[in-house]
Amino acid sequence: MSSIKNPLTAILDSNKFTGLNYQDWLRNLNIVFSSEKLLYTIEKSPPKEAPVDISPEELTTLQQWWDDELKTRCYVMASMSNEMQRCFEKTKYAGDILFHLKELYGENSLSGLVLATDKHMRKL
Repeated sequence: MSSIKNPLTAILDSNKFTGLNYQDWLRNLNIVFSSEKLLYTIEKSPPKEAPVDISPEELTTLQQWWDDELKTRCYVMASMSNEMQRCFEKTKYAGDILFHLKELYGENSLSGLVLATDKHMRKL
């Protein structure tokens, strides 16, 4: 069985996260997550273990969540530069990676402020 590749993932290949392009990279990543119906995986991490009293239907749903979270993490890691990948290779969940990056590069971060100021100064 062959898998069909989402053509939108090409935007991740051509716009790898380097640290300087956080907002553009995140927007592109969210486009892919939306098209793959994976946004829910970055909002909350799945339970590490299945509860003892879980029903077969709930177990199937939980397994799908784990599978989708893994796919989301792979998209995040594959869309980063090699240097960034090394920084996050031991971080288990995509949501944790994205939370940390938001703290470092988000609009309200010091890095984000420095980058915005630099970008503005170049326009002058």
